[in-house]
Amino acid sequence: MAQRIVIDPITRIEGHLRIEVMVDENNVVQEAYSGSTLWRGIEQIVKGRDPRDAGFMTQRICGVCTFSHYRAGVEAVENALGIQIPLNAELTRTLMNAALFFHDHTVHFYQLHALDFVDIVSALSADPKKASDEAFKYCSTPYACGADQLKAVQDKVATFVKKGALGPFANAYWGHSTYHFTPEQNLIALSHYLECLKVQRIAAQMMAVFGGKQPHPQSLTVGGVTCVMDLKSPARLGEYMVKFGEVADFINRAYYPDLVMAGKAYANEVSVLNDVGVPNLFTSRTFMVGKNDYLFDSGIIMNGDIKNVLEVDESKITEEATHSWYKNDKALHPYDGETEANFTGLKDEKTLNAKGQMADSKVFDHAGKYSWIKAPRYDSEPMQVGPLANIVVNYAKGNQYVAPVVEKFLSDTGLPLGAVLSTLGRTATRMIEAKVIADNGLKAFNNLVENLKVDDSTCAPYVIDKNKEYKGRYIGHVPRGTLSHWCRIKNGVIENWQAVVPSTWNASPKDAAGKMGSYEACLIGLKIADLKQPLEIIRKIHSYDPCIACAVHVMDMKGNEISHYKVNPNLI
Repeated sequence: MAQRIVIDPITRIEGHLRIEVMVDENNVVQEAYSGSTLWRGIEQIVKGRDPRDAGFMTQRICGVCTFSHYRAGVEAVENALGIQIPLNAELTRTLMNAALFFHDHTVHFYQLHALDFVDIVSALSADPKKASDEAFKYCSTPYACGADQLKAVQDKVATFVKKGALGPFANAYWGHSTYHFTPEQNLIALSHYLECLKVQRIAAQMMAVFGGKQPHPQSLTVGGVTCVMDLKSPARLGEYMVKFGEVADFINRAYYPDLVMAGKAYANEVSVLNDVGVPNLFTSRTFMVGKNDYLFDSGIIMNGDIKNVLEVDESKITEEATHSWYKNDKALHPYDGETEANFTGLKDEKTLNAKGQMADSKVFDHAGKYSWIKAPRYDSEPMQVGPLANIVVNYAKGNQYVAPVVEKFLSDTGLPLGAVLSTLGRTATRMIEAKVIADNGLKAFNNLVENLKVDDSTCAPYVIDKNKEYKGRYIGHVPRGTLSHWCRIKNGVIENWQAVVPSTWNASPKDAAGKMGSYEACLIGLKIADLKQPLEIIRKIHSYDPCIACAVHVMDMKGNEISHYKVNPNLI
């Protein structure tokens, strides 16, 4: 008999995400439903505003992806008005973007996703000396892995345990059968978890060097950047360079080795392999490090065929709402997108609870509308975006920055290339993306310094004809995948705005043809070891680094009831 399992909320993500699955008598997932239960509001707010205000508002879509939406809001207007910004501004934006990627990817793995692989309780029984020796198998100069350091980490966490106050380590599935690190490997990762709390602060400071503050930096404007005094200050430039080096060091001596360790330990764990989700991959060019020189290029791969990388045709992008809580179900291009709410509610039904008992619950209407996230499609097909798509597309294109890092990782782990198309691969490619930036990002810094010697321009003039109509877009790769903002300008103000964000692509509900987004698709066929502890589901979803505030980005301004919440701490 099929049983329904509800995980709500999915924690250690940004935003409100609910996953429902139907499992058969063998605990194998037969149906999956991904939905956001929060409705917010930016696209409506920017209408009627001066286009120069858009970036400052769109960055409020999310408190994590602030720079991504800030830049997108600014560059969509620049594209619409045909403004070409100075090279100094381009390179400065790249350096700010590097800070964002560093912060996002390291925090995602250690603070949000690592606990799906790392058993903290097991680490308490590790031998610190053996753990230190183990660390040297993955790096010649491992980060924070001396025997004394590891013993101090062990003692610190043991103190929490004795007090019964596990904090961020509470309510987890310690001892789960799909954990595969040894106690010593768990202790290594735990040490890096704590070190990352310090490193992420440095990455935030990197952003603030040119952005003024983090989150919500303030130095981008339509036409360029306003951090002129920082760019002219050797002290500020030097501060950025030093902080870049500190974070890059952590990536190379902790993040990379830990993923090699995970690749070896989880090489035979079926719940993290052969589960690409949607095999259609979509990424966009980003990271200018010099004139006509980018770390990552754009491209499309359909059905996992890495021998055939296609160029992106933006006219094929649409969003529809057959199973989303909006009135117009039609597939519309983002320039013509509509966002009028139509909340149809949840249903009453019994579901399996954390004690293995059937209990009354509110559940999605699987035949109707069940999410505030729309369903973006490319040529009527669902797409997967994110580091996996970005690294695979660029590897397939022979990208000089990406290919060597991928090949080294596969060599160090002994994994085949096909293993990249999986949950384990999604986790690894996020690290590979960070390492590519760590190894090459300062090219942008050096080119900026050289260009400032002969050209001090940082901003192009803002020119607009209020009697003309304009349309433009930003499309680029950000930490969670391809992000696009689409705008129409009329009478000198914004007439329409639509944002199609990475988590909208990946977390989308089914479309009119019944085609699933990648969250849902990657869960089909998954065998769950213990229905009361669905760690396998959480691990897969976390591998996408969900940002649901981004995916929805509209809100109810009238105080209407728009969702129901039932929080069970045993399912966190």
